[in-house]
Order: sequence, then C-alpha cells, then structure tokens
Amino acid sequence: MTKTPLSDDDRWRIALAKDRRFDGVFVTGVHSTGIYCRPSCPARAPRRENVRFYATPADAEAAGLRACKRCAPDQQSREEAMVLRVLEILREAEGPVSLEKLGAATDYSPTHLQRVFTRAVGLSPAAYARALRRERAGEALVREDSVTEAIYEAGYSAPSRFYEDMKGQGMSAKDRRDGGAGRMIHFAVIETTLGAMLVAATDKGVCCVAFGEGEAELRARFPRAELVEGGQAFRALFEQVTAAVEKPGSGQDIPLDVQGTAFQQRVWEELRRIPPGETRSYGELAAALGNPKASRAVGGANGANNIAVLIPCHRVIAADGSLGGYAYGTQIKAELLRREREG
Repeated sequence: MTKTPLSDDDRWRIALAKDRRFDGVFVTGVHSTGIYCRPSCPARAPRRENVRFYATPADAEAAGLRACKRCAPDQQSREEAMVLRVLEILREAEGPVSLEKLGAATDYSPTHLQRVFTRAVGLSPAAYARALRRERAGEALVREDSVTEAIYEAGYSAPSRFYEDMKGQGMSAKDRRDGGAGRMIHFAVIETTLGAMLVAATDKGVCCVAFGEGEAELRARFPRAELVEGGQAFRALFEQVTAAVEKPGSGQDIPLDVQGTAFQQRVWEELRRIPPGETRSYGELAAALGNPKASRAVGGANGANNIAVLIPCHRVIAADGSLGGYAYGTQIKAELLRREREG
C-alpha cells in the first residue's frame, strides 16, 4: 500500500490537535523560541508563521533548534515506536491480525503489547482493527449493489462477523441502504426557546433532532420508514431530548439510533467526545481520527448528522476560529455554544 505523505498543512492540524499518534513521525520546530517539540506537546500552540516541520530530531537540531524539555522529542521510547508500527500494520492489513503476529513483528509479548497499545491509542489492537473494518464496510456499502459483497470487500471473513461488529451501532446495513424501510419512527414537533424542534425516535432510540423541520423533512430523511406521531410511550424520551436542548451538554444517557456509514459514526463519536463549551475545526477532528487529510470527509459526515445537539455538530467551527456554517443557522449555533460555556 502506498502511503500519502503528510503536507505541512496536515502537520499543523496534527500539532493543533496534539495528536500523540504522530509522535515520532515528525517534530515541530518553533523558530521564535529556538526549540522543537513532539506533535503532542502540551505547551501552548505557537504562531503558524514561526513554525517549521522536520522529519527527525536530528534535522531540527541541524537547523539550530534544541529539544523541548517538557515533551522530550529527542527521547522517543521503544513503546512509542511499537505503537506506530502496530498502527501501520493494522491499517495495511486485509484481514484480522493476531496479537501473536503483532508481537512477533515488534518484539513485544502479546499481553504487554496489548496493554501499551491500549493505553496510547484508547482502543485495543482488535478494537482498532474492527473500527477500521466498519469504516471500510460503510464505504463499500455505498459502492456495492450487494451488502454481502461490501462485507467481504471490507475484510470480514463472513457476514456474521460484520453483524457482530455492528451490534449497538444503530440501524443495520440494510436499513442504511433502504432509507429506513420496515422501521417505525415516532415523531413530534416541540416548541423550545430556540424555536420549533422536530424530534423522532425508533424503539432503539432517538434518530432525528432538527430545528424548523416537520413531517415532510423527516420523510425526506427516512423516505421508506413508517412515520407515526409520538404517543404516550415516547413522551418521557421526548421530554429528555427537550431538556438536553435547553441545556446543551446534558443528555449523554439518551439512547440514540444512528444512521450512517462506519466512518460517519466514528466522526459522530468523536464529536460527542468534545467537552461542552469547547470547539474543534474539521482539520482537528480529522487529525483526532488519525487521518489529517480527511477534513473534507469529516465535513461531509458532520453535515450528514441527523441528530442535532445530542451529536453536537455545533461544536465544529472554521479553521480561522469563526463560527462557520450550521444547518439551522449560526444564531442557533452561537446560542448553543453560549449556553454550554455558561454551564
């Protein structure tokens, strides 16, 4: 597999996101201070015009820079090198890779490798590989006529493995392809301090929250689902959603029934990790997902989000720090952020 080299714009986005997965891949030289750092250095971000990027600490030192004492970029550990190697192997693999094989490739015992990798990345090697397969399957579902063909193309050994991976991921692959065919969606339009709000849910959880929309727009989002007005059984759930909208940043326990590809779901999960009141750019989100070149794809996934506020796409802003766009208007976006910051 041919690797696409990182551009300086990619490296800058990675440094802003302080993404430790790229430690050892390059260093950031700050010529106004004369030091160079790891991409994950916790120090305050420098001005872009003062920054140059170098492939190795030796290159940075040849340019007259000295190593940051806080992040020690000249002392990459053996563990960091192992994590980078495992990430590379998993991204290039066409199927599952055992811990034993990963250990043999990195000279680590399987148990020690699993512990170190999980601490560094936040996922075990197996969980990281499953996330990659789900992403590939979601992309293949768009291209292939057959769900089964898409599953095999993504690297699954059998359809049963795919469906096991997708447990708890919301609507099934067939549901995603068929616009919610065969699903019953309950909905209501509720008045809030931000205006009229459409809320819709299946028996699994909330599948849509949108401002200024009604049944017609819900039909466009789920053209083949059966739509019914929400009754008493959904009253408590809809009240929870309303409370979470009035106080954004709450409502993390509300069940969701998300509809999207594996990549979109990864983006939406990352959005939910942004602390209330904080913001990220598309580039920062892409870097956090381990693919700094995917900022446009992240923007597309952000725009495809059907569940406003609960999946907080309002926390994404433009690279220059301005609010950027929002499907329901920047006035609502600004108010949601204001409420989150004020707690």
